[in-house]
Amino acid sequence: MSIDSHEVDCVVIGGGVVGLAIARRLALDGRDVILLEKNHALGEETSSRNSEVIHAGIYYEAGSLKGTLCVEGKHALYAFCERRGVPHRRLGKLIVAADDDDMPALERVSQKAAANGVTDLRPLSRAQTLAMEPELDVAGALLSPSTGIVDSHAYMLALAGEAEAHGAVIVTGAELRGGEILQDGRIAVETGGDEPVRLIARLVVNSAGLWAQRVSARIAGLDAASIPRAVYAKGHYFSLRQSASFERLIYPTPGGGGLGVHLTLDMAGRARFGPDVEWLAQDEPASLDYSVPQARADAFYAAIRRYWPGLPDDALVADYAGIRPKLSSETGQNVDFRIDGPERHGAEGFVALYGVESPGLTASLALADRVRDVALGGTAAPR
Repeated sequence: MSIDSHEVDCVVIGGGVVGLAIARRLALDGRDVILLEKNHALGEETSSRNSEVIHAGIYYEAGSLKGTLCVEGKHALYAFCERRGVPHRRLGKLIVAADDDDMPALERVSQKAAANGVTDLRPLSRAQTLAMEPELDVAGALLSPSTGIVDSHAYMLALAGEAEAHGAVIVTGAELRGGEILQDGRIAVETGGDEPVRLIARLVVNSAGLWAQRVSARIAGLDAASIPRAVYAKGHYFSLRQSASFERLIYPTPGGGGLGVHLTLDMAGRARFGPDVEWLAQDEPASLDYSVPQARADAFYAAIRRYWPGLPDDALVADYAGIRPKLSSETGQNVDFRIDGPERHGAEGFVALYGVESPGLTASLALADRVRDVALGGTAAPR
């Protein structure tokens, strides 16, 4: 079978929110970009199965990529949404201490936030918290006024539109079949079904999310030892049958590898709760199960009633699940993003992103800038 071969400047693999932001960034820089997405629509996996929260940059280790890029990305995302008319709301959120034993955890959150340059957190007493959200029953809280929500689908459409307006080509239904590092340093990738296409590029960016490790493993000549183990954590979401009386996002103190079962609101004001954390034993992304057993609601009722004891019986309805690409298992540690350039794997013209989970949506524009820097010979170290 003959294969059509084309020379291109840049190939971005993965049409989630981060891949789209990278394609847009490269196109704005005047690069010739082709984005390949294996599914028949953009952002069908991690990018559309999350809380749609614009994070403030509170929880991450000082100097980490997550902390640095979340704060940078938050400002860039709000500005982008304003400019492009993407639906979003700066609601603010309360991080609540369910009882006195949780109060030290609020102080630790406040210290981490300050180390990341987030200086707008405000501690609240029990009375101040209940004055804002009367249905809560908590010992105190932190108010994060720069936390918000965004319509992630509208955001991805805006990214795609801006990328295409600057010449990028977005191809869906284009799974990577294989690739190789050529002797001249360029990278050849093959995609397509019955009529495969071979693209020879000066720059290939692997932003395949759950599939990132599989994509890198299909590039012949790439150092296999540079590819980290894939770990997946599933988070279930439940929605509220009735209208919510809350005006802000409500988060418990974090722990257990996640931010706890929190209350978020979508752009229509609908309340949903999640995610919990279920560590998966498998590392095969093609067989991941996105079902939400109603039986998991029992644990949700218990977690939510720690801060909202008035949650009615039978109020939670199974909604959807998301799966995060992690770089560690049940350690409770917040392992950082990885943006691997030649210094890690030795291949000029190849950048791979691993473990891009939350706050990936918030950090997406800053992540794109950092990938551009790495592609130009820089490093992924926080600035």
